[in-house]
Amino acid sequence: MGGVHFPAPRLSAAVLRVLMSLKMHVDDISSRSVLAQKRGLSPWRIGFVCCTLLALLWAAQMYVLSTFFGAVPIPWHYALGWGMFDWYLWGAFAILIARLARRFPLGRGRGWRAIAIHVFSAASISGVYCAMTGSAWLVLRPDDGSGASRQAIFGFSVVSWLPWNLLTYGAILGVVHAFGYYREYRDHEVRATQLEARLAQAQLEALKMQLHPHFLFNTLHAISTLIHKDPEAADRMVARLSEFLRHVLDSGGEQEVALEAELSFLRKYLEIERVRFGDRLDVHFGVEPETLGAAVPSLILQPLVENAIRHALAPHATPCTIEITAKRINGVLALEVVDSGPGLEAEDPAELREGVGLANTRARLDQLYGAAQRFELRCGTPNGLATHIEIPFSIAGEGEAGNGGA
Repeated sequence: MGGVHFPAPRLSAAVLRVLMSLKMHVDDISSRSVLAQKRGLSPWRIGFVCCTLLALLWAAQMYVLSTFFGAVPIPWHYALGWGMFDWYLWGAFAILIARLARRFPLGRGRGWRAIAIHVFSAASISGVYCAMTGSAWLVLRPDDGSGASRQAIFGFSVVSWLPWNLLTYGAILGVVHAFGYYREYRDHEVRATQLEARLAQAQLEALKMQLHPHFLFNTLHAISTLIHKDPEAADRMVARLSEFLRHVLDSGGEQEVALEAELSFLRKYLEIERVRFGDRLDVHFGVEPETLGAAVPSLILQPLVENAIRHALAPHATPCTIEITAKRINGVLALEVVDSGPGLEAEDPAELREGVGLANTRARLDQLYGAAQRFELRCGTPNGLATHIEIPFSIAGEGEAGNGGA
């Protein structure tokens, strides 16, 4: 049969079919896209267009090769008809294989049942393809004058196409499974990211809520002390506490607020403490105007000032000055709370045992900004304690918490 030219599938065709099946599988998965439906880009239309373009490419390849390198040229109408028939048929097969792969995936405890189904399916599809294409080729083939019998031609087509059909089925099945595993991996990754974000948010909320009972305990303890000594001062303190808590509740569950709002919180807290200590408490603010809109963790300054009052003012009868500063240094917001107390008992600030407020602040900063933040205690000048914070500078409402976080 040397003079007969059989359009047996080539390796390039098998590869193109596998790629085409992947494209149609992706389109089938995205068929629920509302945007695609509105624009008329249904997966069926996309698949039809792709099959048509590939059929034209395949027909052109067959026509050029037979014209310039073959013994018998193949007419263009034959090459085009064959290409359309072949690619539309494999387009339908690819959709069927993809659905079978999703319905009966290999592995996952399916075992031999899924393998048997796919072996039967591969043999069936290959048989249908050989029968249809063999019959079509006998009808559409050009007369090459070889005198070959139809039975011999049909038998040769079945023998030559069968291995390629089985290989193509297996390749399409592998691509569909690979894409399915990749999609599951991406879904798992998205779920893990969402869970991690929810965990981080829950941790932040827990840290933030830890401040409330800590602050209330200290304030109520001070009120209970004043009730017998100065009832009027205790009454004013309860009123200030009520205003402060209302302000906190009105702020919602935001993790970051503008520095201006944070200073407003702080001033209400200082009104409570001034009821306790009167003129002994002297507070100065050194806040640069350009930092007022900067994003800071909610209630970040209150525990620092509370710590200064607790250690530098409350145990002593002498007045205490607390200075609160905010500066922008390049892309960093620097916050500092410095008191004029006796300073640290330990020579090394690192040896200081942090209470709930400072430990909470350190944990929140680490959760929100990771390595992009800095929190340290150091000796003041000439005495006292300085609490220093550095976080990335951003305008409140424009960035998200945790930009520099882990």
